[in-house]
Amino acid sequence: MSFTTVERVPPRLNRSQLFCPGVRPALFEKAVAGDADVICLDLEDSVAPADKPQARANIIQALKAQNFGTKSISVRINGLDTQWCYRDVVDIIEQAGERLDLIMIPKVGVAADIYAIDMLISQIEMAVGRKKPVKLEVIIESVMGLNNIDAIAGASKRLESLHFGSADYAASAGMRTTNIGGPNADYVVLTDKDAAGKRDTHWSDLWHYAMFRMVAAARAHGLRPIDGPFGDYSDEAGFVAQAKRSAVLGCEGKWAIHPSQVALANRVFTPPADEVERAEAILAAMKEGAAKGMGAVALGGKLIDLASIRQAEVIVRQMQMIRERTKG
Repeated sequence: MSFTTVERVPPRLNRSQLFCPGVRPALFEKAVAGDADVICLDLEDSVAPADKPQARANIIQALKAQNFGTKSISVRINGLDTQWCYRDVVDIIEQAGERLDLIMIPKVGVAADIYAIDMLISQIEMAVGRKKPVKLEVIIESVMGLNNIDAIAGASKRLESLHFGSADYAASAGMRTTNIGGPNADYVVLTDKDAAGKRDTHWSDLWHYAMFRMVAAARAHGLRPIDGPFGDYSDEAGFVAQAKRSAVLGCEGKWAIHPSQVALANRVFTPPADEVERAEAILAAMKEGAAKGMGAVALGGKLIDLASIRQAEVIVRQMQMIRERTKG
């Protein structure tokens, strides 16, 4: 382990993040009744320009009056290059009370984007005497953002998570695809011919590098990496396949752009029962070994050591949060 340690942000359950357009407040109550870990009230892409002020007013009213229970609540503001961004931040933090947990900043390109919003939030919090600091989550959805991702990830102590937005990233990169997440039929490799002259086609994941890079930057700065949207909400198998790839890479959760995707994300990003059981056994065995002065012990015929403890602690802590969330 390096002498320089990475301080992780406080844990927050983020298996599923359900987006609700700010212009449709009737959906807010439905989201509260559902099982999403995080509800994101949206002012950006799902809201037409003429409806931005009313959507903002709807969200402020909901944050003041709606009982969101134990769910984390985020608001996705408009981008820094728009006329609505500053008013989103000012009006919501000045008027909406203490219930807001997170501000999501879209289309972040450079670290200064984070600094600008952080500065604005800090001034407003001081002015209104807010007790709970607003945290930040940002979407990496451009070539510029991906190139500057390390600086972005270290730009603010308010920052909690990085998210990947495939659709805008594809447009930024000039990619020949209209998919929002998921594979593309042209992004394939062919095997060599076999003895009969046959060649097999293997589909590849065109988002792999960007996702891998985002996860690495997030973890290097102690942040949560979260996978973004999967546009075809009728394709449950496709959603699950992408979510599993994200989970293997290190993501802690995934967006849900439709309520039907919430249960899928929760299932994928909930540690399997056998993994939880083994993690709990590892911690128990290492505790017993430590009492005997042992740095490594055997469990089920396999060596476990301090690295095993760190892995097990992550799984056990996540499961504790899930049990706490679902017991009510």
